[in-house]
Amino acid sequence: MTAVQEERTTDDLRALAERAGRELEDASALEILRWAAETFGDRFCVTSSMEDAVVAHLASRALPGVDVVFLDTGYHFPETIGTRDAVAAVMDVNVITLTPRRTVAEQDAEHGPRLHDRDPDLCCALRKVRPLEEGLKGYQAWATGLRRDESETRANTPVVGWDEKRGKVKISPIAKWSQEDVQTYVTEHGVLTNPLLMDGYASVGCAPCTRRVLEGEDARAGRWAGRSKTECGLHG
Repeated sequence: MTAVQEERTTDDLRALAERAGRELEDASALEILRWAAETFGDRFCVTSSMEDAVVAHLASRALPGVDVVFLDTGYHFPETIGTRDAVAAVMDVNVITLTPRRTVAEQDAEHGPRLHDRDPDLCCALRKVRPLEEGLKGYQAWATGLRRDESETRANTPVVGWDEKRGKVKISPIAKWSQEDVQTYVTEHGVLTNPLLMDGYASVGCAPCTRRVLEGEDARAGRWAGRSKTECGLHG
């Protein structure tokens, strides 16, 4: 039975994730993604915020035509949508765009305008977390671009871990990379990046909740600036 056809129980997947997390800690990003491709086949996908296409590019080398899942919250910068469209056009991937159940106008009608200012956690839950949970249902494993050096909340990110909330294997192939490693890969392979990264943004999210970073700030400082919130809820 191939990886594409194989069904695994939650316990099987959890044990697989825990074992792989230990065994692949010193593996390269490409080796980790090749393991994911061989283990899960088309039950594996990459999620991308279209800040850059590094993990999507790496995954396409391990599994040509891999599904790349993008969340269109309705609040993205035009540059982010443009990056998504360019990735879909030039890379050997299958870009899948997920959207929330309600448009921004419908959400405004139900919860009032600018929910992201008044209750950013609820806004993220409605426009990011729930759509992703629905979009990942057909997969056993998903890959992210999380890196340990991005913030304290990501410092212990495993290269392969267990996503308890979704019951899936969560793969972070570039967890050990530095920003310099990312830039080196981008340069060597001509990987698409969001133009905003050249305009003072170190991390790109929804336009109303993202600002340029100041000198000395970490990469996530421009997200929900002035609030205790540091994560949208997709990663715990």
